[in-house]
Amino acid sequence: MQKRVIGREPAARVSQADWLDLESQATVEITSEDSTRPIELAFRDDEEEGWRAGAPGMQVIRLVFHQPRRISRIRLRFTEKSAERTQEFLLRWAPDPSQPFQEIVRQQWNFSPQGSNTELEDYHLDLNGVGVLELTVNPDIAGRRTFASLDELRVG
Repeated sequence: MQKRVIGREPAARVSQADWLDLESQATVEITSEDSTRPIELAFRDDEEEGWRAGAPGMQVIRLVFHQPRRISRIRLRFTEKSAERTQEFLLRWAPDPSQPFQEIVRQQWNFSPQGSNTELEDYHLDLNGVGVLELTVNPDIAGRRTFASLDELRVG
């Protein structure tokens, strides 16, 4: 058998320039927000904590782009350090608000303060003509009065 040792290449890092400036390129529609943790915090690279809902239960974050876009990547990060719960989110898109939405992904995650307290999802896509991107978050599928939060939302 012939063998060859090869070097490992470091994982490619994503620069801030690779992500869209959502604050200037989209209008954001949200069902609620905590005044101390507005949605803009989830769009910024230098924030530890992002958006938090102002009311418990299911929440919607909708990005309505000023111009239809090609989207090749979406990254989401959720953190829960204090309670055990199962969260579900739905990510979908449409060419414009009047068109039917198409589902991208529906995902459940079990948070556990003693173990799994961060969910990081990084989707590589090929979507053209995206006018609306919508994230629906059910923070606890058991129906407890839980507040949704989203630490990071990046679109590229």
